[in-house]
Amino acid sequence: MGEVLSQNEIDNLLASLAAGELDVDQMQGEDEKQVKNYDFSRPTKFSKEHLRTLEIIFEHYSRLVSTNLPVYLRKNVQVTVASSETVTFSEFSNALSNPVILGIVNFAPLNGTIILDLATNLGYAMLDRMLGGSGTTLEKSRDFSEIELIIIEKIMVMLTQLLREPWKNVIDIMPVLNRLETNSQFAQVIAPNDMIAIVTLNMRIGEVEGLMNICLPFFTLEEVMDKLNTKYWFSTMQENRDENYESYIESLIRKVDVPIRAVLGKSTISVADFMNLQVGDCIRLDSRVESDMNVYVGNIRKFTALPGANNDSYAVRITSVVREEE
Repeated sequence: MGEVLSQNEIDNLLASLAAGELDVDQMQGEDEKQVKNYDFSRPTKFSKEHLRTLEIIFEHYSRLVSTNLPVYLRKNVQVTVASSETVTFSEFSNALSNPVILGIVNFAPLNGTIILDLATNLGYAMLDRMLGGSGTTLEKSRDFSEIELIIIEKIMVMLTQLLREPWKNVIDIMPVLNRLETNSQFAQVIAPNDMIAIVTLNMRIGEVEGLMNICLPFFTLEEVMDKLNTKYWFSTMQENRDENYESYIESLIRKVDVPIRAVLGKSTISVADFMNLQVGDCIRLDSRVESDMNVYVGNIRKFTALPGANNDSYAVRITSVVREEE
């Protein structure tokens, strides 16, 4: 809605026009729309909304990497989203140096592939840590050996599999690491002039810090571009949460093992009596034979029960449930 003028403002405007202080032609010229330059060689296929949604997706991915990667490295790992931008694939590939760590990932069921670009200093730190070192990097880059590439490939497979969960609200993907490249010339998976979105993650492994770039070609994401908006993403997330989240959490909790112990009674004896205990000695407890015994779940008293037996095994029969307020 346009700005609404008060009666005083209207009167002042008319007075200024009558006095010649304002030029009508100049005011009309100010309302003309500004022309923006458009480069047809670099069409804007990713909007700000698309980039923001990709950042949200990879913020989730960053949390997963921060949780799962320490299992392999046994070292603290911090991952955050640094930025997102759109460039041509030639600009991305020309910025790569050799050697590099490029994971070519099949983004099925979508057409095409994406690229995971891991900084070499992070690769050296991972190798040093997994081979028994403290997790330091090399001062000067060198080519990776065959054994080192096998180790890095296992890490890249794990990073690839973690992509599934963050993308569930958009599409159920089955990413597969096709191959690992250390030379940028062998990673020409799309045309040089095609547009790509790059999401940059800042990764810190102990004292070593580097970047991880995810290259997402427009050709690969073209089928789901309509779903790459925050409104659709949050509505789908809320719908999935309402229908499945509670039952999913409940199913996980039901599988958790909890320790249960039934306490017959307690007693206090001296260290001398404890040292002189022999087979057949009796220890007097603070409870009677006919009284209920306490049953603890963890360290919380939850039930009272009577002792007994079941198929030649000791057992207890629950007589009451202890509520929280009790």
